[in-house]
Order: sequence, then C-alpha cells, then structure tokens
Amino acid sequence: MTRPSLAGNLPNFSLFLGGPLYQLLRRGRLTDDALGLVHRRIILALVVCWLPPLLLSAAEGRLLAGGVVLPLLKDPEFHLRFLIALPLLIMAELSVHQRLGLALPLFRDRDLVPPTAVSDFYAAITDALRWRNSIIAELLLLALVYLVGVLIIWRNFAALETSSWYALPTADGMQFSWAGLWFGLVSLPILQFMLCRWYWRLAIWAVLLWRLGRLPLILMPAHPDRVGGLGFLSDTIGTFAILGAAHGTLMAGLLADRILYLHASLPDFAPQIGVLLGFILLLAICPLLAFTPRLIAARREGIRHYDTLAERYVRAFDQKWLHGDATKETLLGTADLQSLADLGNSLQVVRNMRFAPVLKQDVLLLALATLLPCAPLMLTVMPLRDMAKMLFSLLM
Repeated sequence: MTRPSLAGNLPNFSLFLGGPLYQLLRRGRLTDDALGLVHRRIILALVVCWLPPLLLSAAEGRLLAGGVVLPLLKDPEFHLRFLIALPLLIMAELSVHQRLGLALPLFRDRDLVPPTAVSDFYAAITDALRWRNSIIAELLLLALVYLVGVLIIWRNFAALETSSWYALPTADGMQFSWAGLWFGLVSLPILQFMLCRWYWRLAIWAVLLWRLGRLPLILMPAHPDRVGGLGFLSDTIGTFAILGAAHGTLMAGLLADRILYLHASLPDFAPQIGVLLGFILLLAICPLLAFTPRLIAARREGIRHYDTLAERYVRAFDQKWLHGDATKETLLGTADLQSLADLGNSLQVVRNMRFAPVLKQDVLLLALATLLPCAPLMLTVMPLRDMAKMLFSLLM
C-alpha cells in the first residue's frame, strides 16, 4: 500500500510575505513577491525617519550646538537607530524569509509527518499564515506603539533627562522641539512598530513549531544529526543573526548616550547587556524546545529497540564464532565484525541524542552578532593601545 504524500499541497510559508504593511509596500513598488527591492525600503526609511529630524534640527539651530548638551550630530543613539539598526531590521526580514521557509518542506521531504497527521500539519501552517496576514494584529501593534512605546516607555525611561536636540527639561516636563515632535510621532513609532512586528512574527513561528512538536512525528533515533532527523531546524538559529545585530546596535546607541553625556560607565550596564543577549537567544532557541518531548521519547524508545537488537546480534555472533563450528568459515574479511561495529556505533548515536535541535556553533554565532555592536564601547573603559596589547598577548 502506497503511503500518502505531502507533496503538491504544502503552502509556501513565509513570516513576512503577508499582512497590511507588506501589501502597502507591494502597491508602492517597494517590495516584490520575493521580498526583494530591499534598498528601496531602506532609502524610504532613511528619508522618513532620519532626514526630517536632521533638517528640523538644523533649522532650529540644534544640529551642532544651539545651547543644548546633546545636539543632533553628536547623538550616537539617534544615528545608530536609524542609519544602522532600522536598515538591519529590514535586511533581516529578507534573510529570514529566504531561509526559514525552507525548513517546513523538509518535514515533507524527510517523511517526518505520518499520514494520520498530514491534515494537522496543513492546519498548523494555514493558521500561521492567517495570523501573519491579520489586519487587526498590526493595528493593535500600532496602537501599542503609540500608547505604550512612545507615551510611557520612551518619555519616562528612554529619553535623556538633559537638554537635547529633541527636548528641553522644564518644571512642567519636557518641552519638545519640532525635530523632537517628528522624532516622537513618526521616526520612533516606525522603529518600534518594526520591532513589535518582528516579535509578533516570531510568536507565530513559535506557536507553529509548538503545534508541529505535538504531532506524532516519525523520528529516527539513529540519525547522524543526533536529533532524529530534525537537525535542519538548528540552521534557523543563525538566521536571526542580523536581527540580533540590530538589537545590539540599539543597545549600543542607548548606552553610548548615557556614557558620553550622563557620565555612566560601561560596566554599570553589564546586567542590561546580559538581559538583551538572553532575550535574543530565547527568541531563537525556545521555539525549538517544542520538539524536546518527542526527542526524549524517541531516545528512550531507540535505546530500548537498539539494545534489544544488539543483544540478539551479539548472541548470534557469540554462538557462531565462539561456541559454534567456525572452521567452515574464515574470520578474516568477514562482514560479521563490521556489522557488529556498525551496530555499536548506531547504539552510541542513539544514546548521545540531543534533547533539542540546537548546535553550539549556531548559538555562538547569534551571541557574537548581538554583542559585536557594543564592542566599540569597550574603548570608553580601556584605551585602544591597552586593548590591542591584551588581544595580542592572548593570541601570541
């Protein structure tokens, strides 16, 4: 009897080829059906988010000085946000689109989904696509950005309590400049909306993997990847390296302003950097833990079956070569010894199965990409010459 196939009806999955913003960008010829034309979206982001505050600050005399502690051209946080972090968020969408969508067809190509779970497999993907395309979801994200991100978080926790190009502190609160109003009502909400949209899409990905992890997947305990054939999922961690770099850039800008203008020290922010790194790693790794129960069960069953098989084979081998009449056959060149060794290797692979499709090198790549933007801030703690000497001594 031929087993039913998943081929032919599997929807093309992408976290970003859908939703109101994507449709708007399509109509404006700022993207295509492969999420191309990235340069157009980056240029638009710079023209809308970075250029107007620059021109308004110049008109208000707060570009280089203007009697404020923090003029615009000397504000590293602003420039890092919109010249580096925002373009990175846009480029990360293309990277994730190109690589993440390749994972789901591998469930089909490797026959990991049993015939009885095919309909549930399709349903999980279809629901994820429906949530991705939700108009209500993106409208709620937009409301969240203005009501919480701008009015509460930025004004009360992120804005510097000193005279700057965007506001002057007064007894009645912050008095915003025209550049500050554009920044608070346009530039910052766009950046925060992009971040919230990312978190929403990653939540969709996490729920999708959780539903797939609940399926009775046909895992192979002796698979060389040591995760039953799910090793391809580990590649998704490195996919988020650009996203991690964008978050690291945002952190670097935030810390640079406080170190340069509020006389803070980089070591004071070690907990915040650690929290950011943990947050990024959790975003990428936690969804993959959905397969942990299946992998634990596959390892347990695999050890039981391969132990039984090994016991039967060893008994037959012992009976033939140690207690039987082996004079009719030469031991040299026999395949029995190689088969015994292969069986032992297979059993060792099963015993060494990992409990999640996660590889150390992928985690290190993501961690490095997240922390690298903060590395230049080390110069505020240690002179470049001393840092170079330390690195040279470590290498030599």
